[in-house]
Amino acid sequence: MTGRIPQHFIDELMQRADIVDVVGSRIQLKKAGREYKACCPFHGEKTPSFTVSPGKGFYHCFGCGAHGTALGFLMEYDRLDFVSAVEELASRLGLDVPRESAPDAAGPSPLVPLYEVLAQATAFFERRLGAHPPAIDYLRSRGLDGGTAHEFRIGYAPAAWDALLGDFGDDATTRQHLLAAGLVVARDGGGHYDRFRDRVMFPIRDARGRVVGFGGRVMGQGEPKYLNSPETPVFHKGQELYGLYEAKQAERRLTRLLVVEGYMDVVSLAHQGIRYAVATLGTATTPEHVKRLFRVVPEIVYCFDGDRAGRAAAWRALQSSLPEVRDGRQVRFLFLPDGEDPDSLVRKEGAEAFAARLDAALPLSDYLVEELRRQAGSDSIDGRARLAELARPLLNLLPDGVYRELLTDRLAREVGLRPERLAAAMGDAPAAPAAADRGPVTRPARRAGGPRARPSLVRQAITLVLNHPGVAAQVEVPPALAGVPLRGVPLLADLLRLVAGHPGLTPGGLVERYRDRPEYPHLAELLAAPLLVGDEGIARELADSLRRIMAQGREERMAELLSKAEAGALTPAEKDEFRQLQRESGPGVR
Repeated sequence: MTGRIPQHFIDELMQRADIVDVVGSRIQLKKAGREYKACCPFHGEKTPSFTVSPGKGFYHCFGCGAHGTALGFLMEYDRLDFVSAVEELASRLGLDVPRESAPDAAGPSPLVPLYEVLAQATAFFERRLGAHPPAIDYLRSRGLDGGTAHEFRIGYAPAAWDALLGDFGDDATTRQHLLAAGLVVARDGGGHYDRFRDRVMFPIRDARGRVVGFGGRVMGQGEPKYLNSPETPVFHKGQELYGLYEAKQAERRLTRLLVVEGYMDVVSLAHQGIRYAVATLGTATTPEHVKRLFRVVPEIVYCFDGDRAGRAAAWRALQSSLPEVRDGRQVRFLFLPDGEDPDSLVRKEGAEAFAARLDAALPLSDYLVEELRRQAGSDSIDGRARLAELARPLLNLLPDGVYRELLTDRLAREVGLRPERLAAAMGDAPAAPAAADRGPVTRPARRAGGPRARPSLVRQAITLVLNHPGVAAQVEVPPALAGVPLRGVPLLADLLRLVAGHPGLTPGGLVERYRDRPEYPHLAELLAAPLLVGDEGIARELADSLRRIMAQGREERMAELLSKAEAGALTPAEKDEFRQLQRESGPGVR
C-alpha cells in the first residue's frame, strides 16, 4: 500500500503555494486592494463576489459561500481527490511528493483503517453483484444498465450472516474496524455478523470520493426496505448527500441540484441524463445539508410526493433552507403526481419532460404563502392575523437583504397591511412615521430574541489565531487554559498548541490541518469572515481574550461550587478548589 503523505510536506506546500497563482491559472482575477476578485466559478453570477486573499491563503465567495485553500480550490475546480490535489500543487512547485511507511510523530489518523475497510467492502459487494443474477435482474427491471451501476459502484450483499466477515478473515483488529465502520454488528453472546444481508448496496461517498457508508435495498419482502449505515466517526447522516460526489464529477459547472428522497431516484435520474440529483439519507433535510448544497450551486429544487407526508417533508426542508436564502440564491419545490416518484416518472415521461417540470417548480415564496394560507384556514381578519403570526418565526429565520424585503412585502399584501406596519407588528422594525415623511425602513433587531448576540470570547480568540497564527505563536498561553469548562476551549487550546509547535503555518495551512476533522467547516467559515482587528493590535487583543476566558471560566466554576456548597454537597477536594479560586479571583473582567 502506498505510504501516507507526511503532514510536514502538506504544511510546506501551504506555505509555498501562491493561492493567487493557483486560482488565477483557472479563472481571471482582478486586484482589489490587498485582495483579488472574480466572478465565482462555482455558481453563475454577473457581479464578482469571489475573493482571494493572498495573506490568508484562502478564497471565499460571498454569493454561494464556497471557500477554501489552494488545495481545496484544486479539489473543487478540477474535481480532484485530496491526494491528487497535493500531487498537482507539488508539481506546480517542482516538488516530489514524499511518502512514509511509518506514521509521523503526530500518529496516523484513527479514521484511515475505517476508510480502508469501507473501500474493501465496496469492492466485495461489487464482485458479488456480478455473481448474483437476481440482483442484476432487479437493477435491469428498474431500467438501469451496467455502466450506471459501475459509475455509482452499486453492489450486492449476500444473504449469508458472515459473507463479508469471511472475506476479511479472522483478524481481530480488522473486525474491530469493521464494527467501527458500521459493517458488522456485535452478537450479544460474542462474535459478529454482517449488518447488510441480501441487499442491493449503494455506496455513499464523501466530497473526496471516499466511501463513508452504505444504503442497502432489501431484495425480498424483508424490513426495513432500506437500511442505512449507522452513525460512525466517518459517516453522519445529517451531513452527507447521496450522489453529490457523482454529480460534481459529471458536471463541472453545476447550476442546480435536485433533492430527492431515494437512492434509486438519484441513480435512475442519472441514467436518464439528469446528472444533478442528490438524496438525503433517510433523514429530513438539515441546515447542514442546505449549506453544503449552496456551496456548490445557487439553486436547489426539492422534489417530494404530493401526499401529506411529502408536504410535511417539504415544509421541514423550507424551514431548514430559510437561514441560507440570500440574494442570488433560489429554492423551489416540485410536487409529483399521486403514486409517482422521480424514478418512475422519469422512466415514464423521459428526461426532457421531467426537466420541464423542474423548470416550472414552485418558488419558495409561492410555496410559503400557499402553505401559510392553508394553515391560517380562512381569509377573515382572524385568519389573516393568524397568517401573520405563523409568518413571524419564518421571516426571522431569513438573513437581511433584498429577498427578505420582498417576501415581507408579499406577506404584507396577504395580510392587508403596509410592509412597515407588518414588520413593526412582528417586532422586526419600529413603527413607521406618516407616509409624507417616512424614510427607509430599518431593521435593527431581526431575531425574535433581541439584538444579534456578540461572538463569544472563545470564538473571537479562535478567529484571531486562525488569521494570525504567527502572532499567536508568540502569545503566552495560560497553562490551565485547556481545563477551562467553556465551549470551544479545547479547540482553541489545540490551535494554540499547533501554532506554537509550527510557527511557520499560514492561516490556510492551519485550517488545512483540520480538513478531515469535524471542526473543519466551522474553522473555514471563521477564516472566511472579515477580521475587524488591525494587524498591530492582534497580540494584545488575543492576550486579553485569553485572560478574560480564564476569568470567565473561574467565575462559572465558582458559581457551580457555590451552588453545591449551599446544598452542603461539597467534597473536601472541592472545598480546597473553591478556596483556591477565591484567592485567584480578583476584579476580573467578564
